[in-house]
Amino acid sequence: MVAIDRPRVTAVLGPTNTGKTHLAIERMCAHSSGMIGFPLRLLAREVYDRVVAIKGADRVALITGEERIVPKDARWFLCTAESMPMQRDVAFVALDEAQLGSDRERGHVFTDRILRARGREETMILGSDSLRPVLRALVPGIEIVERPRFSTLSYVGARKLSRLPRRSAIVAFSAEEVYATAEMLRRLRGGAAVVMGALSPRTRNAQVAMFQAGEVDYLVATDAIGMGLNLDVGHVAFAGLHKFDGQQRRRLRVAEMAQIAGRAGRHQRDGTFGALTEEGPDAFEPEEVAAIEGHRFPKLDWLYWRNGSPDLSSIDALVASLSERPDGDRLRAAPEALDLKILKRLAEEAGVRDRARGGNVARLWAACGIPDFAKLGLDPHARFVGRVFGYLSHGHIPHQWFADEVARLDRIEGDVETIAGRIAAIRSWAYIAQRPDWLADPQTWAARTLEIEERLSDALHAGLTQRFVDKRTTALARKIGGGVGALPVEIDAQGEVTIDTHTIGRLDGFRFVVAPDARASDKRLLLATAEKRLAGERRRRAEALIASDDARLALSEDGAIAVDGLAVARLARGTSLARPQVVLDDALDCLDAALRTRVIERLRRWTADTIARTLPAVAALATASRAADAGPALRSIAGAMEAGAGFAERLPLRDAIESLSPGQRHWLRQQRITIGALDLFDARLLKPAAQGWRRALLAADGTPPLPLPRPGATTLPRGAPGAVPLMGYRALGGQAVRIDLVERVARAAHDARGTSGRAPFAPDPALAVSIGLEPATVARLMAELGFRPVTVPDAAPHYVWRGRARAKAIAPDPGNAFAALAGLVGR
Repeated sequence: MVAIDRPRVTAVLGPTNTGKTHLAIERMCAHSSGMIGFPLRLLAREVYDRVVAIKGADRVALITGEERIVPKDARWFLCTAESMPMQRDVAFVALDEAQLGSDRERGHVFTDRILRARGREETMILGSDSLRPVLRALVPGIEIVERPRFSTLSYVGARKLSRLPRRSAIVAFSAEEVYATAEMLRRLRGGAAVVMGALSPRTRNAQVAMFQAGEVDYLVATDAIGMGLNLDVGHVAFAGLHKFDGQQRRRLRVAEMAQIAGRAGRHQRDGTFGALTEEGPDAFEPEEVAAIEGHRFPKLDWLYWRNGSPDLSSIDALVASLSERPDGDRLRAAPEALDLKILKRLAEEAGVRDRARGGNVARLWAACGIPDFAKLGLDPHARFVGRVFGYLSHGHIPHQWFADEVARLDRIEGDVETIAGRIAAIRSWAYIAQRPDWLADPQTWAARTLEIEERLSDALHAGLTQRFVDKRTTALARKIGGGVGALPVEIDAQGEVTIDTHTIGRLDGFRFVVAPDARASDKRLLLATAEKRLAGERRRRAEALIASDDARLALSEDGAIAVDGLAVARLARGTSLARPQVVLDDALDCLDAALRTRVIERLRRWTADTIARTLPAVAALATASRAADAGPALRSIAGAMEAGAGFAERLPLRDAIESLSPGQRHWLRQQRITIGALDLFDARLLKPAAQGWRRALLAADGTPPLPLPRPGATTLPRGAPGAVPLMGYRALGGQAVRIDLVERVARAAHDARGTSGRAPFAPDPALAVSIGLEPATVARLMAELGFRPVTVPDAAPHYVWRGRARAKAIAPDPGNAFAALAGLVGR
């Protein structure tokens, strides 16, 4: 049943907050093509947007039940697990949250992907460590990599809703509980964002954006947040520990608790979790807390399985193949899922059997796969599927019927529950529109259903915000009687903002800072009054920024882009290290979309021009690392040096250096890149201005911010701020020496040795003294360069070339003035 005939199948296992998904994205983007299957449409959409930013919209596809974006030249596919195009040949395949193979409803899908989804060059299975034993049994030869959590997850006990810390997520297990909790938070703390798996991506993203921007400090969600959605949450509070799983109401398993609690904390920032009740059925047991904090969960010994390639020759053969029992004790027959229940129900109807002949069996089975988005129940949903199949058995679904049903849902009036119901219904029609042969004009209807879903999603976001976020603007107008426009708002030259002679704060750049002595009860009222006047002033400042000279723009010490000393944007990961994205500071969210776009374009031009001027080699390396005609050796070197923002250690690149052609070496010299004895570098990048930009680009690309070395320092104490290879310093003994000076010492040693071969020689001590090298540092450096000290009678210790066999792994570099020692670096 399990046949693994393709190379490199790796399982990356560990708790939440380990960067498993990020690793899969990086690995996929490193291949010529790839595909990742996700448990949620929301997560697939989120990762699709990230990969589009890297690879471009014309090369990336999104395939879910309700949405299908497949450009002609698509090479990277982001899908829900059910929608993965298994017939497509790609270099890389990954499956996220593979432990869902134990889920009653969807487990057989994930198990099928574990067994059959393979990349031509690499396959990656992501999931909980509980999968380890079953993967070893089902996938012979699998390589298992453990990823520890980046930060600590701690239990802090039970806290009342009114006492939860800011940036908390409260998890409930039904829409009713979510709405009730959000309503309570509105009354107690001013509001909350709402996230549920049933929300469309557009609504969910709008709600999350509101939370991420700090407009609300709380988020109420279902357990959908446990499936890898990236949220800036510090604390997770469980409103309950029981859920209805489609069969019964039961207590969450410890692994499920940990999956949800693990959303607390980001990267290396610690997180906490707890409950809303200290006693009773919804309180944590001590052993559950210990297991979650220690990431110790019961191992999975089996997964649910169902035949992934059923027999479509007849209805009876189809039902029989879907009811097959798996071989071995590691697979268990899946419970009867909804699609199989629908199939059996329709198979009882004589008319369905008459129509399901030949190729129509496949169409019947495809129709049975329509999800019950609206939660109609078995009988109503079976009638709906039966009607769809009735049309399909004669060709296409009638245009008029489809159009009438879709038009009925194209209305945005109603309360939150009503609009959410319409979104669930339109998802069924969007699913149908994504099938390529069910409608006469599927592309038109796919666009139409998506348009309606987005319009309903905007209405739902507005309804959720109005219902669960108290902005109190109307309360201000009611209190002041004459309306918000009746009070005078003044902004002086220093940015101080006053209303009717009362100072309420100041406008620093685009960010309004409330006066520290303003009463809490006054803040929202006065801010709402001032907003109209502030909007005009901010618009004026934005236009001035767009028209400003480059001299007003600078990179601040913390890596932000500042105008006249005030941060307006930051750099973020882009298509390459030298091409970062520019992300506006959230203080500029107050600007309209068109004005924000113009500001971003102005800052992008300045960023690109400054990088080209300050870090020319890095920009050239970024281009070379992706140039098809550069050759593998040069691309490898350029990629390594780009990753180090212009610096790279020589030893790992020795094979690539040896393979360089004379033309490639000449190109590197043109970029003023030195192929040194120990390092490859551009000495210009060691200047303070270049170092600041290097640090900012590295931080934007994901490297933790590094301290800058002291300007002009030739040596630093080992462990001092900035004394690291990424900042251009090589640790030698108790000192860290600037890499260009290491190269100078290496050249001087070579010149001192001259033609003496193995005869003892003494390097010039004046050079070491001028640089500030200690004797122990000199000794270590000479050893790194392949020399050893010898004793000469009646003389101080000298150094002689030590030509050990393994030191000759690197061939001499004929294009380098230091070629004779280039072969001695293999220590």
